Amino acid sequence: MTVSDSVGRELADGLGLAPESVETIYNPVVDDTLAARASEAPEHPWFEEGEPPVVLGVGRLTEQKDFATLIRAFALLRRKRDARLLLLGEGRLRAELEQEARILGVSEHVHLPGFVDNPFSYMARAAVTALSSGYEGLPGVLIQAMACGCPVVSTDCPGGSREILGSGRYGRLVAVGDPEALAAALEATLEAPPARAGLRRRAAEFSFDRSVDRYLSLIDSLCAKRRQAV
Repeated sequence: MTVSDSVGRELADGLGLAPESVETIYNPVVDDTLAARASEAPEHPWFEEGEPPVVLGVGRLTEQKDFATLIRAFALLRRKRDARLLLLGEGRLRAELEQEARILGVSEHVHLPGFVDNPFSYMARAAVTALSSGYEGLPGVLIQAMACGCPVVSTDCPGGSREILGSGRYGRLVAVGDPEALAAALEATLEAPPARAGLRRRAAEFSFDRSVDRYLSLIDSLCAKRRQAV
């Protein structure tokens, strides 16, 4: 059993298993508390009325998340329109990322506030959440942002991004490590954001209740096969 079809294919290939023998059950990402937490006001002045749109990144400041590419994409975006970039999270690459922003001349428009207790309040008010990862398993950040009604852009990295976004139906997908493509996707999303209600409906497919139903269905199926074998 795996958390995404992409991971399942890798597992089957690596172990020499038949693809149909690997079951996918998505992690329960959306629960009953998310909407209430999203309704809280974030403690950041960039979300005050009249401020430029905020591009949001969420995750550990590590190589996997590749926030350097996101900063480069944001710098390209800033050449065409006013915007700001918030990176929520902490990690050992903080100094390097801050230096990258300074080199690109966007340090005044990029803020790394560190870990925050309630990222959902930021997601609910951001103009777009960007996932720039080089690889993932099942990127909960995409699901959480969509559950908050926030448009998303993601790299088409190994992992569950393509599955979550319905091969681009619910958010634009770009190549890994391509700041130009990411900048273009961010600009297009800011210009023509998808309907937030549709994003919330898609995110509901990764809810706690859906996950429980899938586990119960799998247990029933395994029990039925055992009875037939006896």
